[in-house]
Amino acid sequence: MAEIIFTDDNFGEEVLKSDVPVLVDFFAEWCGPCKMLGPIVEELTGEYEGKVKIGKLDVDASPTVAGKYGVQSIPTLIFFKGGEAVDKLMGFQSKEALKAKLDAL
Repeated sequence: MAEIIFTDDNFGEEVLKSDVPVLVDFFAEWCGPCKMLGPIVEELTGEYEGKVKIGKLDVDASPTVAGKYGVQSIPTLIFFKGGEAVDKLMGFQSKEALKAKLDAL
């Protein structure tokens, strides 16, 4: 399954109304740590297919959602469950740290 691209326009439908937990990777094209995190997030997309929806949101292209959730530094990863933000990680994260958070959902 390909990674989903979240935007200001589809965020409500794709994230807040999702039947499964969602991991949103807030990133920007120019962000070095975001580029390092990208392959890890892509691997997790395959591993958690059907269990967790995983996608990216470009903070430059969708500033409204980023602002609503107080994203001030990137990468920021926010975990949603039942339409609510339940956890947040900032900065580069290891695959193991992300798996632990996903498994806790």
